[in-house]
Amino acid sequence: MAACAIAVFLYANLPCIRDHLPLPDMTTTQTTIPRIALIAHDKKKDDMIALAAEYRAFLQGCTLSATGTTGGRLINELGLVVERKHSGPIGGDLQIGSLLVDGLIDCVIFLRDPMTPQPHEPDINALVRACDVHNIPCATNVSTERLVLSQLMGTTS
Repeated sequence: MAACAIAVFLYANLPCIRDHLPLPDMTTTQTTIPRIALIAHDKKKDDMIALAAEYRAFLQGCTLSATGTTGGRLINELGLVVERKHSGPIGGDLQIGSLLVDGLIDCVIFLRDPMTPQPHEPDINALVRACDVHNIPCATNVSTERLVLSQLMGTTS
């Protein structure tokens, strides 16, 4: 796991490394089934559950990954099939970032709490930066989550 975290950090932060490593070809790795990562900070978990319930029928047809507690709630409260990673503060955000860098995530839904300091802020910044580097949509609030999921629904139906 530490090697993945280091690779994500180096790839996202060091241009000299990034310039010598090929970017994944998203046209060949993208599947017809959307692969979505779902992450929510503690004060945003209820919002994530509410929106996942709203888009439940669509999400049931997607490949879902989520950080620990968020994934547990999606499974227990909505019955979604979710590959759970560790909790964000103990490496879950970095695990999602590793999947993203490997071309295994098509979009990230990350409901962040901008009003509460996070002990793993560097991991959060690395994940958002990896989204930017790899041109992966990253919804960080309820409005953009709705836009991204609505767009994905329209392109997969």
